[in-house]
Amino acid sequence: MATRQLLSDLSRSFAQTAPWNVEIESMGGVDAARLVRGAKAVDVIVLASNVMEQLESEGWVVPGTRSDIARCGVAIAVRAGVPRPALAREEDVKQAVLTGGRVCYSTGASGDYLKRLFERWNIASLIADRTVEAKPGVPVGQLVARGEADLGFQQLSELLDVDGIDIVGPLPPEIQTITAFTAGVGTHSAYPEGARAFIAYLISPETQAAKHQLGMEAAA
Repeated sequence: MATRQLLSDLSRSFAQTAPWNVEIESMGGVDAARLVRGAKAVDVIVLASNVMEQLESEGWVVPGTRSDIARCGVAIAVRAGVPRPALAREEDVKQAVLTGGRVCYSTGASGDYLKRLFERWNIASLIADRTVEAKPGVPVGQLVARGEADLGFQQLSELLDVDGIDIVGPLPPEIQTITAFTAGVGTHSAYPEGARAFIAYLISPETQAAKHQLGMEAAA
């Protein structure tokens, strides 16, 4: 879901000059990996880099076709209009989690990282009854906007277009995590040539402005 808007925008610009149209089907990463492992014929798969590596090792991605297309860090959101907590330092974030009500994260890469961070801080058991894991495909920001969570953590690109929230800022540098999103050709692709061409476009310099606009950066 973190690349949903980016892929939608770039698929349209790609189709303006390429002989292929691209149809994007966006869903949570857990569901997307399950769909691929169910042998659905997809041409291009885009998921977090660690998941793509696993899928290639399992035979679902054509070897040698994986390319990192974008990177994105985790940001923090609260409901629009409520006081913004100070979150400039690691200790600030820890205290906000301990005292800030319900804490929401995703089932994806950012959520996995947050759970490990809470364990490292030795607070996981203390906040267990106040943590909310958004269902796959459901933006964390939506739960924050509806008042179902007070503090939301997710990739910046997934928070930018959600109404009813204020983005407080990114995680402080000392605890920031950057997720690389990777595209690869599915082994059951019916249009492997077109799939390779689309991936080449996704990593081309002309797509960098779109990535920055959507809170992401080009993969190094």
